[in-house]
Amino acid sequence: MSSLLAAASHVAALGRALDTTSEGGKKVFESPTKNDFNFPGIFGGQDGWFTKPVLIVVLMTVVCFAFYYASSRNAKIVPGRLQFAGESLYGFIRNDVAIDAIGHDGLRWAPYLATLFSFVALNNIAGIIPVLQIPATSHIAFPLVLAVFSWLIYMYLGISKHGAWGYFRDMMFPPGIPWAVYILLAPIEFFSTVIVRPLTLMLRLTFNMFAGHLVLVLFISAADYLLLDYSNTAVGAPVGVLSLLLSLVLTGFEAFVQLLQAYVFTLLTALYIGGALADEH
Repeated sequence: MSSLLAAASHVAALGRALDTTSEGGKKVFESPTKNDFNFPGIFGGQDGWFTKPVLIVVLMTVVCFAFYYASSRNAKIVPGRLQFAGESLYGFIRNDVAIDAIGHDGLRWAPYLATLFSFVALNNIAGIIPVLQIPATSHIAFPLVLAVFSWLIYMYLGISKHGAWGYFRDMMFPPGIPWAVYILLAPIEFFSTVIVRPLTLMLRLTFNMFAGHLVLVLFISAADYLLLDYSNTAVGAPVGVLSLLLSLVLTGFEAFVQLLQAYVFTLLTALYIGGALADEH
């Protein structure tokens, strides 16, 4: 992602250079900013809460439910294509995430983890779907809610299995360490488990979706400007075509990152649940 941001900065620099040499009356290139992630309310006026990202979350919730319902309602021994797709996705999360990260208890949490992966992936992929064209997870509120759900689950499981004192004791005072080390280790372990884990879940997903979408918008905006408003110059058309081609390549790369981040979010949630259920964590 750092390489993408570096490339983005070069395109922005080119846009600024073109602006300084443009003739009067020509459209000025405007680099995308965080304001491109702000949307007016669909209902309730400009400041309404039901914005495009909220609509995408509602839409993807319906799509996620409809997919799993349709793929399982008429299950057969020889699956059709839709049933095969649902079983393959669920089997992947069950075997390669839930069981690997949690163990035998992972079977119990496989439905939740499969739903979590599908929901996050759909809201990420919305960023490259025509008309939608914004990942809902680039708005920090949605990853925050998902991270809080994961936090509540693994904290509840850990306290339920070990008791409040046992859970925090094992977390902050692992055996076999000199007592003097606990002065430094105990607050670090508490802070990393209780505070840092949900924050990293939230920030990792938000920043990756925000940065990836910003880079795509930058390349596409640069191509639009160079080809439509600067094409009669020596660099306008060639660089505009290059920017357009790179935007297509980056769209494919962004789709990979979107699915990867959904997998990482789900895997980390599974690891935290597994750690809470372990005899020693």
